[in-house]
Amino acid sequence: MTSPQESSDRLIAQNRRAHHDYAILDTIEAGLVLAGTEVKSLRGGKASLVESFATIENGEAWVRQMHIPPYEQGNRWNLDPVRPRKLLLHKEEIVKLKKAVAQKGHTLVPLKLYFSKGRAKLLIGVGKGKKAHDKRASIADRDAKREIARAKRGSERGE
Repeated sequence: MTSPQESSDRLIAQNRRAHHDYAILDTIEAGLVLAGTEVKSLRGGKASLVESFATIENGEAWVRQMHIPPYEQGNRWNLDPVRPRKLLLHKEEIVKLKKAVAQKGHTLVPLKLYFSKGRAKLLIGVGKGKKAHDKRASIADRDAKREIARAKRGSERGE
């Protein structure tokens, strides 16, 4: 059963490659500064986090290369689809993220874009890049878990 908070969240976009390419060490939820036509486009369920990344510059957090397509009825009020967008975070959270990114090999990766209580939110993860052998190990672990679950289901049915 889902809690009331989970049911109010509406997923818009998800970065599926993030968990494949990075080991996510920590996550944090951030608000987004958006224009009106961008919000309308998001309400239509259109956005892409594929090539996006987050940075910390001058004590502010930004998400870059996040694609929000122009709103069809927006005409002259539409902005650049891949413009940098400011993230709304507390100063302590920004300092924490800046320290995490200062470590070698760590980066800020946008994971999910969703609406929570009517506000657009972005889930950001502190990720450490995986090497090819790490990716193979995680795939092998996932396959092993799948086989175990399959075996359990088969034994429950009496097979």
